[in-house]
Amino acid sequence: MAKNATLNAAKDAKHDEYYTRYDDIQVELNHYEEHFNGKTVFCNCDDPYESNFCKFFLKNFNYLKLKRLICTSYRSSPVIGTQMTLFDYLGEPVRKENGYVIDISEVPMANGRGVSDDDIEKLLKSKRRGVKKLDGDGDFRSDECIEYLKQSDIVVTNPPFSLLIEYFMQLIEYNKKFLIIGNPNAIHYKEIFPLVKNNKIWVGYKSMSADMLFDVDAEFANWLVANKKQGSGYKIVDGVVKGRAQAIWFTNLDIKKRHEKLIMYKHYSENEYLQYTNFKGIDVSKVTEIPCDYYGYMGVPDSFMDSYNPDQFEICGLSTGDSAKEIGIQKNYRGRTDLAYIKNGKHSCPFSRIIIRRKENKDGN
Repeated sequence: MAKNATLNAAKDAKHDEYYTRYDDIQVELNHYEEHFNGKTVFCNCDDPYESNFCKFFLKNFNYLKLKRLICTSYRSSPVIGTQMTLFDYLGEPVRKENGYVIDISEVPMANGRGVSDDDIEKLLKSKRRGVKKLDGDGDFRSDECIEYLKQSDIVVTNPPFSLLIEYFMQLIEYNKKFLIIGNPNAIHYKEIFPLVKNNKIWVGYKSMSADMLFDVDAEFANWLVANKKQGSGYKIVDGVVKGRAQAIWFTNLDIKKRHEKLIMYKHYSENEYLQYTNFKGIDVSKVTEIPCDYYGYMGVPDSFMDSYNPDQFEICGLSTGDSAKEIGIQKNYRGRTDLAYIKNGKHSCPFSRIIIRRKENKDGN
């Protein structure tokens, strides 16, 4: 939840989980179908009873031709057995002392045509194949959950934003494919940016500029209404309060979007593009204004990641921090190592920038 006011507030209120809506999961996952055939999917921040990730993969287990699905939950989930259950009746009450897991390699279909809610309900309640209690609390860092991680092929979930760096590092350590939700500011984290730069992580299909709405428990919904502005900190959809946050999908699954060539129509002009005063490069405030005939360094907004094609561009650094020093950005008029220019006769600094450079030769190849 770092660097995001709404999510920081959630953490302070002892809420570190925003529950992803089923529709948002389906819209994104529709682009990745070919990656799941014969794979073991692990949702390691997802209560089997309540998570829409778990529900999505249970309903689409046979369609995606999954080999296996594992979902584990935190012991401390604030909504276990009280909010956002998938079904009205789940058998005996769920207790909070331990995390829970469902680990399946088959989802039977009663009608033979598709997985129904009844099919999933029977599976969840099944003593042999249904939800089981974990020995520990279900933390993704626990030895128990790491063993499940080792057995998986693809991890798909919405991890706690406040633990995003640690979560990313674990995925990289165990060399896992993944599709997870995170704060877009994570691109600038010193631990994560090198992964972005070296094409170990990229963004999914959802636009960088589009916010996401999340399910929240009743207590936090009341807190949002009392403390935040409607439309900013939350929205009301069909009479239900939804938490609003900046969030995007991060993945290392190759997708067609990464290989779509950005069409550039503008030509470079010294009079139109601001030159940085402490770095040899130009400022491009809009992705649509990246010039088609400039091959030096360019500072572009974070929204460039939506159009990033690694065959067409190279990500070189950031406009601030250690990455800025590494690519030669000098101290500016404020004595800081971040990009600066003179605009309308005044020294100023652009908002967050990613430094890129064209890969093509000047003949366009």
